[in-house]
Amino acid sequence: MSAVVVSVNVGRPRVVEWYGREVTTAIFKEPVAGRVLASDVNLAGDEQADRRVHGGRDKAVYAYAVEDYRWWSERLGRELGPGTFGDNLTTAGLDLTTSAIGDRWRVGGTLLEVAQPREPCFKLGIRMGDAAFVDRFAEARRPGAYLRIVEPGDLAAGDRISVIPADGPTLRLVELVGDATPDVLRRIADDERVPDGWRRAARRALRGAGTS
Repeated sequence: MSAVVVSVNVGRPRVVEWYGREVTTAIFKEPVAGRVLASDVNLAGDEQADRRVHGGRDKAVYAYAVEDYRWWSERLGRELGPGTFGDNLTTAGLDLTTSAIGDRWRVGGTLLEVAQPREPCFKLGIRMGDAAFVDRFAEARRPGAYLRIVEPGDLAAGDRISVIPADGPTLRLVELVGDATPDVLRRIADDERVPDGWRRAARRALRGAGTS
């Protein structure tokens, strides 16, 4: 099966009430028709509410797979449509957990690069109406993929995803979620394709374990 984009989803920040306080979030994404421009650090029509922790070069586009949505739907007992987890691209035919940092995707007229897995924050709990879902999502180790925009261009639902594998050695996204061994931490720290925050955290963990 060829890898394809099933849906392109965007959303603007909105204010919601959560446990008695107002929170601004852009996690509510909706599918859009037609071709959408991917450029700089975003898709046209999409925004992030807090750029300190969301968005930016290494979190420009978030992808989640329909195969993972089906897995969640079976466990939650309800259907989850594209964009439910705040994904900009809902994909099919691609195992995102085994995607490697540095893999490149040619999609429509744009070139994207896998940058990091998702670390869920409390806003995913807002979207799901369940604060505990954040921990459940993390424990499932189905994080989806954040991508950089290497070459701007347009994309749309139905576009084929042509994967250009990263040069080895590589780190799979699943290796960055959960507890990492010293070997994995060293690989994270040494791989310049990994975002700086992950590399700094890996070096701190190695120093703390006395294995740097």
